[in-house]
Amino acid sequence: MTPAQKRQKIMIIIPAVDIKQGKCVRLLQGRMEDATQYSDDPATMAVKWEKQGARMIHVVDLDGAFAGESVNFDTIARILEQVSVPIQVGGGIRDLQTIEKYIAAGVSRVIIGSEAVYRPEFVQQACKLFEGRIVVGIDARNGMVAVEGWSRTSKTRAVDLAKQYESSGVAAINFTDIHRDGMQTGPNIQETKALARAVSIPVTASGGVSTIADIKNLCQIAAFGVTGVITGKALYEGSLDLREAIRISAAA
Repeated sequence: MTPAQKRQKIMIIIPAVDIKQGKCVRLLQGRMEDATQYSDDPATMAVKWEKQGARMIHVVDLDGAFAGESVNFDTIARILEQVSVPIQVGGGIRDLQTIEKYIAAGVSRVIIGSEAVYRPEFVQQACKLFEGRIVVGIDARNGMVAVEGWSRTSKTRAVDLAKQYESSGVAAINFTDIHRDGMQTGPNIQETKALARAVSIPVTASGGVSTIADIKNLCQIAAFGVTGVITGKALYEGSLDLREAIRISAAA
């Protein structure tokens, strides 16, 4: 994708539905012990966001991220049964069989995180087999990629990992600043902008979104290739109105 094509993209607001033990929760900085439960029915939450205008839902199998395999597939399947907008899923995706299972169930995009660091050939193969369906999740702690449910920090720079997949056919990069995730302290605008400028792959921002002001700030860097923003806690706590965020982003 050329810079001109990136500028044509409208930044979309993507609500997050994070699943732990079948419940809808949010974590602070990725710590499983710091989980706040918002619903015992993740599908109900996904339907709520769809009704408010969401064009995509971001679903994470938190247990799967730590276990290294799909754990909450049945819960995700119920979400797929009840919503019609595209769903992207991440957490514990380590093999082609899991990707195929999710896509067969109706998932639009599958997010590969840790394996993008450990096994780039796996990502490249997945991109060829499932064209346009693979997203690379890059979660950074002080600019370095975190892996295995954010429990370990690698020696790989986030921007270097993004560049590695420049010509692999990756549909998008989900970039999360771990220090800001769930903290509602505002997204890391500078790091997100720098990563988006470094690659031609569309970038989805994540971590720290709290208010409409944060959405407006992200809209200002949309021209650099930031085509979406994932937000969770701000929606669940009520500091961000989804309908208003969608209106602002569409008008930017």
